[in-house]
This record gives sequence, C-alpha cells and structure tokens, in this order.
Amino acid sequence: MCGIVGYLGNRQATDVLVDGLSKLEYRGYDSAGVAVNNGKDNLEIRKFQGRLAVLAEDLQKSPIEGHLGIGHTRWATHGVPSDENAHPHFNEDQTIAVVHNGIIENYLELRAELQAEGYNFKSQTDTEVAAHMISKYYQGDLLDAVYKATARFRGAYALGVICTDNDKELVAVRKDSPLIVGLGEGENFIASDIPAVLKYTRKVYYLENGEYVHITADKVEVLNENREVVDKKVNEITWDVEAASKGGYDHFMIKEIYEQPEGTKNTLMRRLDENGEIKLDDIDITKEQLDKINKIYIVACGTAYNAGLVGAHAVQRFLKVPVVTDIASEFRYSDPFIDENTLVILASQSGETADTLSVLREAKAKGATVLSIANVVGSSIARESDYTLYTWAGPEIAVASTKAYTCQVTLLTMLT
Repeated sequence: MCGIVGYLGNRQATDVLVDGLSKLEYRGYDSAGVAVNNGKDNLEIRKFQGRLAVLAEDLQKSPIEGHLGIGHTRWATHGVPSDENAHPHFNEDQTIAVVHNGIIENYLELRAELQAEGYNFKSQTDTEVAAHMISKYYQGDLLDAVYKATARFRGAYALGVICTDNDKELVAVRKDSPLIVGLGEGENFIASDIPAVLKYTRKVYYLENGEYVHITADKVEVLNENREVVDKKVNEITWDVEAASKGGYDHFMIKEIYEQPEGTKNTLMRRLDENGEIKLDDIDITKEQLDKINKIYIVACGTAYNAGLVGAHAVQRFLKVPVVTDIASEFRYSDPFIDENTLVILASQSGETADTLSVLREAKAKGATVLSIANVVGSSIARESDYTLYTWAGPEIAVASTKAYTCQVTLLTMLT
C-alpha cells in the first residue's frame, strides 16, 4: 500500500515530507519521491527507485526551497519499480503533480483517449493518467479540475495534487483508500496514516468516501461529491510519536511482541467494571434483537481472519449458534445468505481494509446488523458499522501482526 504525505505551511516542505514518509515505511515500498512548488515555472520533482534514504540523501546534497509539496512511497501495481514509474507523476509541462494510493481500474481506456488527443506518457502507471486528466480539465481552478477528472475514474484512489499557479493550494480526494487531514497552527497536512503527522499535530479529520479537501493559506475546507461544504469533526489523537517508534528495539515486530501484555490488559480493563463484570457500553442490542439472529458471520482478511476463526470457536462453544468465518475478499462473491436476521462481525486492525469495508456496505444494504472490531478510532469501518468495539492495542506498525491479533481474540471472546 502506497504512502502519501502533503504539506502546506511555513516550514521547508521537503523536511516535513521526508519525515512523514519515514513514518509510513512500514507500509512497504519500492521507490520514493517528492514534488515541491518552489515559486518557479515548473514544479521541482525528485523521485528514485529504492529506499527513502536515496531520496533523502539527494535532497540533502541539493535542497529544494518551498513551503508546498507532496511526497510518496510507492508499492508497484502498474509498471516495474523504476525512477520513471515512481511518484509523483506530472503533466507534460510539469506544472501539475499528483501522488496516488489505489488503482484506477479504467486507466487503459483513459490513457488511450488522452494519447489520441496528443498527450505523451513517460511511465506505465495508472497515476500518470490522473495527472494528464487533471491537466486536461485545468482552466485556472485546480479544485474544479480534480472534480472533473475524478468523475471519469473507476476504482480506488486517494490523491494529493499541487500546481505551479498557486503556492498556497493543496487539493486531495479520498475514494476507498485511506486519507486523513492534519490540522496545525499555520500549517496543514494530508497523509495516508496518522503517524506521518503526529510530530506536528494531534488534530485530524478523517475523510469519508467521496470527500475532497481544499487546503489554502488561511483555511481547510472539506467538500462532498456535490461540492457542498462538509462540517467535519476534529479528532484528537491520544497516542504519541513514541508509541509508533521502535522505542529501543531493533524492529517494530519484536517491540509489538513485547507490547502484547499491555495491549491485552488495556483491551480487558476498558471493558470491565469495578466488579470484574464485562460491560459493552456501546452495544445496545436488545435480547429481542438477539433472539431474532439466526445467522452469524465473522468476516475479515489476513491475520484478522485467523482471529475470527478463534472467535467463531468461542461463539459456537458458548452460544451454541453456528458461525461462518470467511475471508472478506471471497465472501463478497459467494452470494451469502444475508438478511435482517443476520449478525455480521467484522475485524480489522486498521479499520480501512478495502475488502472488509465492501462486505460491511453490502451487509448493511441487505439489512444485517454489523458489529466491528477495530483498532483505529474513527476509521472508516468503525464509523460505518452499527456497533464498534475497539481493541486498544495502540499503533501496530509491523506487517506481521502480533498484539492486534491477541487483542482481537481477547475482544471476540469477551463479546461472546
């Protein structure tokens, strides 16, 4: 999964971008790059295959001056890892640059259309299509161009866009790929994940699907697909940078293995009263509603799916109700028997797992009750579910899950 960071403020943009991208290295990547508005006719773009250190070393030798920029770490989906396929991508005169997480499914169709109109391509990526399409519609209003371009896209995307005409304007949009907005004092940010901005602010907006953000010198405005301003809640992040750093361990995985007792304790204690009885304050399903439930599905991906297998065993053992545990990416296509008498339990560490989120929406559309177990407060799955229980594992950075799995098993057992 690619990493995105964007910045507009008074600091040197590259310092913030590289620092933010370093906090997203756990997502995995094959290349890294930045685009900065340096006040000249063209955006200055540096991007290299390989580790983030290659980019950082180049910027140290030859700094870029500017207070507006976007940065990216890429995990290849279209085109081999290379300097050319690395992000940011840009239009032909290098006046518009784009970073992108996700997949534009109809990019070949759009690419052929643009080539027929005389646009030339330098990469094999779907993202370069986005850069040219925004350029095609750009008539001096960047936000309008992004709206018109994304109306043509099919697929999943989080985009960050800047141009040369305004060194105090950053536009972003989120559809099925996570994106947050960081709110600072005289500076604002976009990022794929919270650790990228925690050094600078604890106040964030979580963008919903179909929401656009327009950051200018004096305000941050979030708009929906109809270009109506959205009144967003400011979320205060309670954990700090240290919680997401290695804390003296050689790597995140060994750190998180040793954090399992603390995570399990937090998950337990937040759900126990003074007498040691389990309390589920946020779950107000009545006895009558429970009696009507005749099917239970536990659906998740990867490690969370394995936690679901343990949870299913607990449900069947104690409640004597049959449970189907399935992988979200397969469940969506198996035509499951979901109706208003179905309970769907979802598990996701990030709360942004795309396949699990699709199951959630399908289940709700069919009338099912959806209860989710997530680790990230305010994540998409948490916000869209009927009920949510949090695992309180703290940030999990390692790809191989340890403490999130342990906490999910703990909470599934408590729920049973």
